[in-house]
Amino acid sequence: MLENLRISIQGIWSHKMRSFLTMLGIIIGIASIIAIVSTIKGTSEQIKEDLIGAGNNTVTISLYDGDSTYDAEYGMSSSGAPPLLTTDQKEDVLEMEHVENATFFHTRTYSSSVYYQNTSFQGGTIYGIDNNYLDTCGYMIQAGRGFIQEDYDELRKVALVDGNAAENLFAGEDPLGKTIEIGDDPFTVVGIVQQSDNYQPNISDINEFYEYYQTVIGTVMIPDACWPIAFQFDEPENVIIKADSTDNMSKAGNDAANILNQGISEDSNFKYRADDVMERVRSLQQLSESTNQQLIWIASISLLVGGIGVMNIMLVSVTERTSEIGLKKAIGARKKVILFQFLTEASMLTSIGGIIGVISGIALSRVVAEVSGAPTAISIPAIIGSVLFSMMIGLIFGLLPSVKAANLNPIDALRSE
Repeated sequence: MLENLRISIQGIWSHKMRSFLTMLGIIIGIASIIAIVSTIKGTSEQIKEDLIGAGNNTVTISLYDGDSTYDAEYGMSSSGAPPLLTTDQKEDVLEMEHVENATFFHTRTYSSSVYYQNTSFQGGTIYGIDNNYLDTCGYMIQAGRGFIQEDYDELRKVALVDGNAAENLFAGEDPLGKTIEIGDDPFTVVGIVQQSDNYQPNISDINEFYEYYQTVIGTVMIPDACWPIAFQFDEPENVIIKADSTDNMSKAGNDAANILNQGISEDSNFKYRADDVMERVRSLQQLSESTNQQLIWIASISLLVGGIGVMNIMLVSVTERTSEIGLKKAIGARKKVILFQFLTEASMLTSIGGIIGVISGIALSRVVAEVSGAPTAISIPAIIGSVLFSMMIGLIFGLLPSVKAANLNPIDALRSE
């Protein structure tokens, strides 16, 4: 085997220009495929980041009344009293496999029940949060403090606001220590929070703007223990879970929804459902990939052309080395030795072309990213597969010339000169 490799490298090196031209089809094909696959992978990751955010892995599970989410602001539903979660259900969700953290919270939107002096907090969101909410949803304390356990135990009327709510409610004043009214009760602002950029989806069109409009107006948070104080009665909770990876988001969300639905009658219109963002991600990714798959097939044609070129040059090589083959067979070389020698040379030729193609493909993907702004991500499996595929091309298209060389009659071969 080592001798065959040495002879193959020597043969390729002795005809450098011819060998390079032979490899050119392989190089172009592999480079094109690597560049296209890198663009597909980069686009898929960009779609995932746009819809989910960069690595937050959170899934929202909301209570639905029929086909729409339940909103306590509209009063009692025609379906009756909504279900309330039990402590056991919350503990079961927190102990689930693939769940790193979970938060249970109340929420109201478009509320005009928050005031600072004569300024109304119209169009924003109010949350009644537990002590896991800030960590699960990626909020950081910018100023002041967050909620502490005593705030929950002693039912302290304290509040947190984000930067948008601070601007809309306080018009440039420092909100810390200020008193706002929620319902008819005064709450003291003790902290300003800001959500990490990683937890904020990129808004690229007007529909996405409306979906996240409430966060643009601002957010006010109070301890969930104080929610009945501000709104006079218990309300059902929504849930956000943080999965251990993006791939496990759908499973973790659906499993958590199943736990929350325990105890709810099958005939009830109330059901908890996970917002399966990953399903939307997969749909958009499949649409993108289906288009690019056609480009891969087109690029593969150059590999076929490259394989035919390899077969052609190997047939020429067999003709040129007929005398050498005859001499080897005359001194006792078996058919399989000759066969493996030419198969090795063909495989070496295409493998070198494959490696050069991979390097060219990585460089090409970087150029495409710089010129067009399209995201790219190098795929290691695609690189390994490309090199192995190029070797396979060498074996397939080198087989005919190798068999021809192995079947040469040694006497006829020696007379060829």
